[in-house]
Amino acid sequence: MIASLLIANRGEIACRIIRTARRLGIRTIAVYSDADAKALHVRQADEAVHIGPSPARESYLVGEKIIAAAKATGAEAIHPGYGFLSENADFAQAVIDAGLIWVGPKPDSIRAMGLKDAAKKLMDAAGVPTTPGYLGEDQDPARLQAEADAIGYPVLIKAVAGGGGKGMRRVNATAEFQEMLLSCKREAAASFGDDRVLIEKYIERPRHIEVQVFGDTHGNVVHLFERDCSLQRRHQKVIEEAPAPGMDEATREAVCAAAVKAAKAVDYVGAGTIEFIADASEGLRADRIWFMEMNTRLQVEHPVTEEITGQDLVEWQLRVASGETLPKRQDELKIDGWAMEARLYAEDPMKGFLPSTGDLAGLRFPGDARIETGFEEGDRVSPYYDPMLAKVICADDDRDRARLRLAGAIEHLAVWPVATNAAFLLRALMHPTFAHGEVTTAFLASNLDDLTAPVAPDSRTLEGAAMSLVGASLRDEVGPWNSAFGFRLNREPDREILLELNGVPYEARLPVDAEIIRLRDPGAVSLHGQTFRISLPKAGGDSGGPASDGAIISPMPGKLIAVEVRQGDTVAKGQKLLTLEAMKMEHSLAAPFDGIVAELNASEGAQVSEGALLARIENGDGA
Repeated sequence: MIASLLIANRGEIACRIIRTARRLGIRTIAVYSDADAKALHVRQADEAVHIGPSPARESYLVGEKIIAAAKATGAEAIHPGYGFLSENADFAQAVIDAGLIWVGPKPDSIRAMGLKDAAKKLMDAAGVPTTPGYLGEDQDPARLQAEADAIGYPVLIKAVAGGGGKGMRRVNATAEFQEMLLSCKREAAASFGDDRVLIEKYIERPRHIEVQVFGDTHGNVVHLFERDCSLQRRHQKVIEEAPAPGMDEATREAVCAAAVKAAKAVDYVGAGTIEFIADASEGLRADRIWFMEMNTRLQVEHPVTEEITGQDLVEWQLRVASGETLPKRQDELKIDGWAMEARLYAEDPMKGFLPSTGDLAGLRFPGDARIETGFEEGDRVSPYYDPMLAKVICADDDRDRARLRLAGAIEHLAVWPVATNAAFLLRALMHPTFAHGEVTTAFLASNLDDLTAPVAPDSRTLEGAAMSLVGASLRDEVGPWNSAFGFRLNREPDREILLELNGVPYEARLPVDAEIIRLRDPGAVSLHGQTFRISLPKAGGDSGGPASDGAIISPMPGKLIAVEVRQGDTVAKGQKLLTLEAMKMEHSLAAPFDGIVAELNASEGAQVSEGALLARIENGDGA
């Protein structure tokens, strides 16, 4: 068994690997950037090495620094986690060439599956069913459009070197193809250094089914059954489960056998996932499920597979990398129960899913769920990395019990003041379509308005919060004259108090007993997964407001990757003005009304801070 392990990653996956390594008696070494100097994975590891500035391209994506850290600390092996360098064949080879153990597949296997067009050709040759599409070398925009027209819309443009939902665009009609192609190529070039694309037929009622596979260096390959990851937003998975709803034994056997065949075709070693797209218009059928791609690494959603099989997949990785055979044969693996995982993101669904950053003054996770996280209360959410705060996983005997258990866990977590998608997750879990197991990848987009509608605390929660808040105020300033109630001699205090709910005046009655999740801030309350700030209005205060209705403000720190207007241009309401890249996503900033670009403080490639005035739109009359 490996004796010492450097983890070339951060956050929850680094903490996850550390946990298993510690149980196996393996010494762990973490790496960290400036932004992660006090991160949880750094605190948990036996040793930690600083590898550079906060941007990932200057730290976590610099293979030479990671290998140097491994050598300096005497690490025997490197585990890449997922993301960053985990599917970089050149880095894998460099690790091996440095005399270190690579905890992952062979570099040649990564290369074989890393380019989607080549991977699909390989799967065709191996007899694995693939979706109709264009995989040609000719990347001329006119040729690509002609191929898309021939396939028939809608089609999907996908980056050849893509992954994680990056470099993908759905095109519904020929008229929008060229614009979508340009956007896809730009994102692919920025994310992968390769702007080549392929074209696929877009499946109208798609479900995302994936199979966990595992191989060892002795020629053994097994599957650990399937997962359903159909609940996605912008191709990013949100809620995953195992097994897949509606999967009968015959279809499961066919799909899992195809996955094993795919893994064997590339002489696969270690943990991998074969992703399939299913046309669910007639339920799950083996003849309507096609190979989509292979992820040559551990997946974010691996815990649901662990929960239904009772296996530790990180342990499997470490044993295989140490030269051992797979811990289980295929006939020793079985499905036991159901598991679901929800990804808790630091983002605000009611504001277009804008990422949220800052200090986690309050962080409470439920005690009856499996939590995979890289944060503790008091830590800081940085703008430099993926906004996932945690994965919440629940398992039970059947799907409905697992679903309700997960919903209860989401409802009873609390985060403050960083915004999260918890209320959004809870509504998705309780939606009748999801409850019946009928979700397709279009579910979130089709139900977005209902899932992102504002949540307000009920009167009981507000009253309980007000009691907590006023009680704290009275403790600070003892005496009847400092009471927030209407005080008068020989009269009971008023039972009403004016509060502010996230800055908006609200009248509540006091006193009352209420069960609320109390955080460090006595005015912070949580309801149905959403946390609110309750405060007393300041005497003579002014809640303030935007500098101008036409001000285009940067909602977060990031990089401007496109500036599509010039000062003096006439613009229409809703017209895209700027594109900001932050936390691995693109965010479009649009004109709030018809007018003229009176001020422009933006240039392509510039780094901007949160709250920066990027542009100002004025009405045509100068107002």
